[in-house]
Parts: sequence; C-alpha cells; structure tokens
Amino acid sequence: MKTTVAVFFGGRSVEHEVSIISGIQAFTALNSSKYDALPIYISKDNKFYTGEHMGDIDSYKDIKSCIEKAVRVIMVPQDGRVALLRYPAKKLGNNLVGVFDIALPVVHGTNVEDGTLMGMLEMLGVPYTGCDVLSSALGMDKFAMKAVLRQAGLPVLDATAFTGRQFAVEEEKILKEIEGKFEYPVIIKPVNLGSSVGISLASDRTSLKKALDTAFSFSSKALVEPAVQNLREINCSVLGDADSAQASVCEEPVTSHDILDFSDKYMSNAGEAGGEKSGMSSLKRKLPADISAEMDAQVRELAIRTFQALGCSGVARIDFLNDKGSGALYVNEINTIPGSLSFYLWDAAGVNFASLLDKMIELAFKRHRERQALTFSYETNLLSGVSLGGTKGAKGKA
Repeated sequence: MKTTVAVFFGGRSVEHEVSIISGIQAFTALNSSKYDALPIYISKDNKFYTGEHMGDIDSYKDIKSCIEKAVRVIMVPQDGRVALLRYPAKKLGNNLVGVFDIALPVVHGTNVEDGTLMGMLEMLGVPYTGCDVLSSALGMDKFAMKAVLRQAGLPVLDATAFTGRQFAVEEEKILKEIEGKFEYPVIIKPVNLGSSVGISLASDRTSLKKALDTAFSFSSKALVEPAVQNLREINCSVLGDADSAQASVCEEPVTSHDILDFSDKYMSNAGEAGGEKSGMSSLKRKLPADISAEMDAQVRELAIRTFQALGCSGVARIDFLNDKGSGALYVNEINTIPGSLSFYLWDAAGVNFASLLDKMIELAFKRHRERQALTFSYETNLLSGVSLGGTKGAKGKA
C-alpha cells in the first residue's frame, strides 16, 4: 500500500509564488511507485485547497480560476492520519475529500515556514518533513539565529536590531547608535524574511534611513550588520538530523549587484526555457563553487554544525559570506525550507530529487516514532477536588 504524501505550498507570505514553484517541483518529483501525492495549496488568505489540477504549475497562471476549480478543505485527525473534509460541508453526500499519512511542507517565508505550519501539523499529530517548530522559528528570525550560533561558537557577523516602533519614536538615537557601532557600508534586512526580500545596502545616513523604511515595510523588526568587503557568497545544503547529517556540493551564486536579490534568485532565467518554472534552481551559479579544497571542507563542516546547532531536520541550505581579501568566512543565514529544496545541490552530489525526498520522508517518520514514545500526559484525579469559587486559584490559597 502506498503512502499518501500531502505537499503543502503557498501561504500568506511575500514568497507565495516562489513556494508554488518549489511545491510543484517536489510534487512532481515524488516517486509514484511509493507514494500517492496530494497537492494542498494555501491561499494568500490562509485557506486550504486541493484538486487534481493543483499539481500542475500552469494552473497557477490564473490563480483566481485555479481556486474556483478547487475544493476548499479543513483538516481533522483520524487514527494517526489526517482527513481532508470539504468546507463548507455539503448537506447531503460524502464530504471526505482525501486522507494523508505524512505532510511535506514546501512553504517559504513568514506565517508558514517560521514554524506556524509546523505547529498546526504537530497539533494534528501527523508526521511532517523538515524542521520542527523551534528550529523553523529560529531559522526565520535572523537575530535570534545569530545569538544561538554565536553561543555555539560559529562565526557570524555582529549585528543590531530595532523594531519599527522604536525607529518611529527614537529615529535620531537609533541612527547614531548604528553609526557608532558600524562603519558604512552596512546591510539592512527585515529580521524574518527570506528570498532576499527587503534587503538593502546603505553607504550613508540618507540611504540608511531609506533602507530601514524599506525593511520596516516588510517586517516589524529590522537587522543591521556590516557589509562584507570583497564579498563572495557560498551556499551549502545539509541533509539529516541531530544524529547524523551530510553536506552537499557547495555553490557560488553569481550576481552583478552588490548583494544577491530576489530577481537574481528567481528571475535570472525567466526568459529562457523552463526559467520561470525552475525557482531557485534557475539562479546563475558556479557549481561546484570556485573555492579551494580547504575552504570547501570548512564550509561543509560549518554547514553541518549550523544545521545541528539549530536543531534542524530534513534538508536545509546554509548561506555563507566570504571576504576574499581576508579569507574570513561567516554564516549568513539558514533556509530551513530552501527554494527548490536545494535538489540541484544534491543532484550534483549524485542524489537525485526523488531520492532526496525519500530520505526526507524517512527522517520525518523516524522523528514521529521517537516523539510517539515520549510521555506527554498521565492520568490524575487532580480535577476531582477542584473548585474555582471564592478567591482561591487553581494552585492553592490566594
């Protein structure tokens, strides 16, 4: 009997369309002799839809029409699986649309990749691939991630962070604090976005103010860090969990800009055959990266350490910054659900996309079995004598 895999993609995120591309790539790559694939699209208003046509990328050229043809569903736990029920329910007839055994989240950005979707899947009690709630949240918050990695002895750039509210009230104080801490140029980022959305390079106070305004338009909190001179970016994917992990081939993204931006990552080959449908795999890159054997080994080791320090599972991509002048290497960020699931890095290492997904599913079932063996509750008669009358609280006397 085949395992039914629900592939989740979309969501209320600025990376919505990128997620659709990555999700359809994974949906198509699943081994059909092992799995029945079930597409579950999350709309921009956080509604769940399914339908056979939703596994075809061409259906999303007109998303409104795609949704109109689909069935909106809600999810209900059912004996270790999850049932998809039509919503609103029909008054007559069967409202069961489908049932799945495991979830494969291929979502990017806030409100989904940040642990939100994983928390829902945890509540449903279903196995799911990739990082859990905590590691997903840490991976999304760039400032929190730096704190954890710094504590683990991993090389990260110094940084400071402010909320939009703080900047609105104390603009001059914050600008002086940034200028006192770092020399120009500096990089400004929304603290919890991916795909290089909202990232700017500032070389003076005027551009710094503009960059902060841009970052705060996407996130309530912005991060500021020094810009690495003579910059080279290197990416490496990791597959595994806390017990065992392996690193992929390293890549070197190629850009004509000061920083790698959204168009570099996803639009660089849009006019070429398959470009718009290729997602992160369409990025112009040197693969393998044009680095020494020593640096390659260093990047791959740091990638695994980063992955495990954050408690990750499944597949992730770790992005590094290299100062070609000094040779310094820094962990820039982790992508807990990388664009295209970084299949192209594993393909270059001799692991095809279907095999990569097999391993991710295997790891998900392993984690689920381990968690099922834990004790989460036990029988007590605590409530039999509880009374909330008067001023007494549940823990004793007032």
